[in-house]
Order: sequence, then structure tokens, then C-alpha cells
Amino acid sequence: MRGAGHSSGGEVAAWLAALPKAELHLHLEGAIPLDALWTLIREHGGDPDIPDRAALRARLSYADFPAFIAAWNWKNGFLRTLDDFTFIAGAAARELARQNIRYAELFFSPARFAPRGLDPPELARAIRRGLDRVPEVETWLIADLVRDLGPARARETVAAIAECREFGVLGIGMGGSEHVAPPEPFAPAFEAARRSGLRATVHAGEAAGAASVAGALDALKPDRIGHATRAGEDPALIERLAESRLPIELCPLSNVATGVARDLAAHPARRYWERGLNVSVNTDDPGMFHNSLAGEYAALIETHGFTPAEIRALVENAVGAAWRPAGGDSLWARFAADPGWRLPGETRGGGDRP
Repeated sequence: MRGAGHSSGGEVAAWLAALPKAELHLHLEGAIPLDALWTLIREHGGDPDIPDRAALRARLSYADFPAFIAAWNWKNGFLRTLDDFTFIAGAAARELARQNIRYAELFFSPARFAPRGLDPPELARAIRRGLDRVPEVETWLIADLVRDLGPARARETVAAIAECREFGVLGIGMGGSEHVAPPEPFAPAFEAARRSGLRATVHAGEAAGAASVAGALDALKPDRIGHATRAGEDPALIERLAESRLPIELCPLSNVATGVARDLAAHPARRYWERGLNVSVNTDDPGMFHNSLAGEYAALIETHGFTPAEIRALVENAVGAAWRPAGGDSLWARFAADPGWRLPGETRGGGDRP
């Protein structure tokens, strides 16, 4: 296995499974395990085009980004009640725990479901109820403003979720059809979020080019950027990101699945790493892309020559960019104390900072 030094592929795979991991870019509605989604579909009357799990898995494949959005909206049609969200939150959290993901910040999309009578605070409460059933993973929430629904709805969402702190809502994000909804009109919503003490991230450079990333930085002033896959189209922007050390939530296998990157070899993860950008690696929508965080890391080792030490540094970046409120125990210390934090062949931990 490239990048694995003297360790065998099997040893590295076992280490990746045991490694304590963190997710910063994970959509709850896209992280529904296949069996849980199948249960929802059956409970809500089924779909004649989806007779079994195999057909469901085949439905969750995409020729391009618009096809992915179409599948996303189709799947959302089976999320109809607060109990549905409690159910999927518990299922997603159990899957995180199974993968030894110890910390996760999950997007949820209240604006998508408010027209169905699901009030944003009640939706956040229902999700928290499901997440709290799995104490093995620490989870927080980020409200996705959904750029497709427009700036006015975004401002409404910020106002609604500003009162949801008790359910672990830390901030806002903005995903959706970046190629048809540029960032600048959403500046008032992001400013309102900042005034409310919420953190902010934004998808950019996924379905649109480097200008979308620059526009998001200038207009929205986010604390993190999601994807930034096409930022490399503008060398000056790469320099800006390197100098600022703004955390970037990379999602390599997601970008391959939606056609943003031709294949993993074409993904800029290695170039960004070598230039010194502050990147973490995330799964985005693992229920829809059939990926895992350990699988993301294994693919980077195999295709881009990342070493186990570099993979662990990617986890460090995620922990360092987490929005977890201050107080209580140290997330750094928790990761460093985990026996799975040691590199293959390493006999001692890495000190106070993982």
C-alpha cells in the first residue's frame, strides 16, 4: 500500500478502523444508513420503482451534481414526521459509533421541512433525542440554510434556530445548488447568524468554480469552507487560503460520486495538503455515497500516497477546527488518550496535543 511505510495493508486497515475520528462535514439527511432508509420508505407507502434494497442502492448513484440533488429531494420525501428524524438521528449516530467516529458536527436542513409543519426548534429537539441515544459519539448540530430556497428563507431559518442552542446547535451552513445560487445575496443571513453568536460554514467550489469560493469568503466571512474542490482554478485564491489557514472540509469521495472530480486521482487533496492548506477529510453524505471515513483515508493512502502519520494529522486538523464550546474535558486529550491514536508500530502516545 503506497504511503504506508513498512506497515502491511492489513495492519493499516486495522489501524484506520481503530483510529478515533472526527467528522465536520456530515449531512444528517444524507447519512441515513441504507437499512434505515429502506425502513422509512416502507413505512411511508414505498416506491414502486424501488422494490428492494438493491434497487434502493442503485437509485443512490449519480451522473452529475444535479442528479444527486434530484435523488436528495426524492429521499427527503420519506422524512415526514418528528419521529422520523429521531429515528434517523439514532441510526446515523450508531453508525458513527460503529466506525469509531468520536466527534461529529451534523448538518440538518430545517428550511426543507418547515413547510411540512416541522417547526425548526421541534425538529432540532427530535434530532437531539435520537443522537443522545448513542453516548459513544459526541454530536453537535449545524443548520443548513439551503441556498436553493433563497435569501429570505435563509434569514428566517437563522432567526428560528438562534433559539435552539439547548439542542446543541452551534452554527449555520449553506449547501444546495451553488451553480445557480451565488453566495452574495445571503450575506445578511450570515451577518445575522454572527450577531447571534453562531458559527458559519458554507459549501463553495463544489458545483461552481473558484469565483464562488472567493465570493463566499468576501461576502459571508465563514469560519470554515466546505469542499473548495475547485479553488485550485485560481492560484491566487490558493495562496489566500494557505495564508489564512481557514479550515477546509474536504469530501473527496463525495466529489467523485457527484462528478465534481473526474476520479480520486484528479482530486486536489494532495496538492492542498502539500501547499499547507488547513484541510480535514469528511464523508459528506455517506448514506448516499456508500463511503466511510476510514474508507476515505484508505483511498487517500492508496491513490495519493498519504502516510498514516499524515492521516492522523488530518484528524488533528478536524479536531482543531471543531466548534465544540470551551469548557469540560479537552477533545484533544480524549483523542490522544485513545489507544487507537497510536500509529502502526508506535508504542507511546503523542502528548497533550494528538
